[in-house]
Amino acid sequence: MGGAIKLFQPDEGYRIATDTVFLAAAIAYDKGDHILDMGAGTGGILSCLLSRTHHQVSNNIFHGIELQEELLHLAKRNAEENKFGHFIEYFQGDIENPPCQCEPNSYHHVISNPPYLKKTDATASPFETRAVAHMDSHIELHKWIHLCLRMTKPLGHLTLVHRADRLDDIIAALHGKAGDIIIFPLWSSKDKEARRVIIQARKGSKGNIALKPGLIVHTSEGTFTPIAEAILRHGAALDITK
Repeated sequence: MGGAIKLFQPDEGYRIATDTVFLAAAIAYDKGDHILDMGAGTGGILSCLLSRTHHQVSNNIFHGIELQEELLHLAKRNAEENKFGHFIEYFQGDIENPPCQCEPNSYHHVISNPPYLKKTDATASPFETRAVAHMDSHIELHKWIHLCLRMTKPLGHLTLVHRADRLDDIIAALHGKAGDIIIFPLWSSKDKEARRVIIQARKGSKGNIALKPGLIVHTSEGTFTPIAEAILRHGAALDITK
């Protein structure tokens, strides 16, 4: 974010990546909205979101739920270091059994970067923070999405970033529970496939799926495209509805 925020992370193991910044850039909220980050990690999503939008906050609530104590401590520290501590509250808990401060069906926006890897398809990292954050554990992807929807208000928005090759699992999990689904690919470059997608859906809606052109992240030379650079370095918003 061009030095706008500072993020403390573990010495080894879990790290945020550009996916976090793109996801945060895709969130547009109104005054008074309640926003929840499910599986908050070190708080990168809400820190990036508030860096871009803190001037418009008015009676908004920003909550995050994180299971791992080490990451929760860092999330709280990052909120304080970036002067967002009076906006954001983080709670320790399992998203399957959320803390009492986070009520189901109460959030206008639920945001999440679920673990990317199927437990059967990869070897777990030796670092616990990375292994838990990146690989399905006791909560598989379809259940993670259902738990996110449980926290979302009727007709509220769930927004995820995930691997493109798990898009079928995500659509299947949303089927019959959410509509107005937007699929927004993050293309590696003009001539390469999309490895990541941002997916947004409205709980309880019957609307159709829309496949958007998406964002090309890198040029053929490997540098960031001007649009990606504006998001990553200058805090620009990402309109996934176009």
